Amino acid sequence: MTASTIGLIVEILLFGLGLYLYLFARGLISFGTPEARQRAEAFRKDNATWMRLLGLALAAIMGLNVFFHLREMLG
Repeated sequence: MTASTIGLIVEILLFGLGLYLYLFARGLISFGTPEARQRAEAFRKDNATWMRLLGLALAAIMGLNVFFHLREMLG
């Protein structure tokens, strides 16, 4: 595996993390037992603004990085 391929995998993982964080901050992802869901909802309500902004920024930046990385590898 080359360094370029490993870099692309890391970029895709960070894109997924940003997307997950954004969706969690919006309340579209729920999980676990009712008790864990309740704690996650309380955390989400307290921190929704910065998590939404951070998730959106991370997903946008990594999405562009993945696009340019694939363009470089294929072209």
